[in-house]
Amino acid sequence: MQSISVFFSVIATAALLATAPAAQAGRSCENHPLTAQAITQGMALAQRTSQALDAEHARSGARVVVLGRAGQDLSQYGLRYSHLGWAYKTDQGPWRVLHKLNSCGTATASLYRQGLGEFFLDDLWRYQAVWAVPAPALQAPLHALLVDPARSVQLHTRAYSMVSYPWATRYQQSNQWALETLASVVEPGVHSREQAQAWLRFKGYQPSTLRLGALTRLGARVSAANVAFDDHPNSKRFADRIETVTVDSMLSFMERTGLTGSPQTLE
Repeated sequence: MQSISVFFSVIATAALLATAPAAQAGRSCENHPLTAQAITQGMALAQRTSQALDAEHARSGARVVVLGRAGQDLSQYGLRYSHLGWAYKTDQGPWRVLHKLNSCGTATASLYRQGLGEFFLDDLWRYQAVWAVPAPALQAPLHALLVDPARSVQLHTRAYSMVSYPWATRYQQSNQWALETLASVVEPGVHSREQAQAWLRFKGYQPSTLRLGALTRLGARVSAANVAFDDHPNSKRFADRIETVTVDSMLSFMERTGLTGSPQTLE
């Protein structure tokens, strides 16, 4: 199953809090140049998203949203989106996105700060943005964390698996970092990934379950350094139940618990 070997990956062009090699989250690691059409569509989506977020800022004062994209077709798993990050409005005006990206073909990942153009400048599966606005009480603390380079990496783990288990700390995929970071903002007593995961369990977060057979798991593990299953409990792994953090499960959880409003989409 080819899609598993590229689950949650994308080519990015910006620097992590510093310059880094090509990185991915939410699409294929295939190295091919973007077409003129892909560039045009990506930049147009970025512009529409910027306008929509500016309108939201003018209406509600929101300076932080959770922002997702559809980098590849995950419909066979019942999922619509592949990757998300935290978008925040800068004092200078433009929106920036802080998110985690995997260096393609490696077992590590880093945090990147990008503009909306870079975030959507990709050969996306579907040119659609999804975002949700955190509750007013979370806006200031989230913004303060996102603009602070030291605090924003507090719960970051470089060891990466695109299907990392939500209740383990051996690896951490992109959406997992975003979710655990949210937990640390909502609950000030959270200072570690273990504490963040305990809080998420207590609040009833439910990860997505992917049905992956043994041959698929074996093929993915052998062919890609950024795929690992050894953090998953044997009882679930050998029953072909791979649980992981997805954009769809995060949006559902955040809306249900009142941490954000209803997700909004833009095409």
